[in-house]
Amino acid sequence: MNDILAKPRRPGRPPKVARADDFDTRDALIRCGVEVLTEQSFTATGIDGVLKRVGVPKGSFYHYFASKEAFGFAVLERYAAFFAKRLDRWLLDESLSPMERLAGFVQFSKTSMASYDYRCGCLVGNMGQEVSILPEGFRDVLENIFLDWQRRLEVCFEAAKQAGELPQHADCAELAAYFWIGWEGAVLRARLVKSDKPLNTFIIGFLRGLPR
Repeated sequence: MNDILAKPRRPGRPPKVARADDFDTRDALIRCGVEVLTEQSFTATGIDGVLKRVGVPKGSFYHYFASKEAFGFAVLERYAAFFAKRLDRWLLDESLSPMERLAGFVQFSKTSMASYDYRCGCLVGNMGQEVSILPEGFRDVLENIFLDWQRRLEVCFEAAKQAGELPQHADCAELAAYFWIGWEGAVLRARLVKSDKPLNTFIIGFLRGLPR
């Protein structure tokens, strides 16, 4: 992803050293992008609206990003890092049993969605729904983020096997993939009905279907 965002350097000239305010403004634009794109689609998001919210002059956007596409990749990168930390916070918490860690993540996510009145969903899931009209490069980035989340949950399920919470024949990779496919659908439905009922329905069904 960094290769996509990198700007070519002119031969024979040292790289420009960015000032602190450049980093601050770029960071503010990315943070605003995360906030906006958890609520609405990438294609429906206008750069002018983001600039207005941040208070950056209209002509300044391309000083920080080569294109809206590059901005989208930067926002995805930030969201992926943020969400990976959230997953690690729960799935690596050794004070809880492995399946309690999953339950903690689910409960935290339910509370978080409710606190925003279900306006915000998963940025990766939102962009995944419009992937057919996004530039082709987004497809691989989105899929790789999902695969990273699956691997993190797979590790938790492997720990559940060691703890006797799952049988030894359980396919942890398959269970992790199944969880994220179902969870993303439940998040979408929760936003639609403004309720955590779809999230509850999914997690109850998922837990009931675990191998014994």
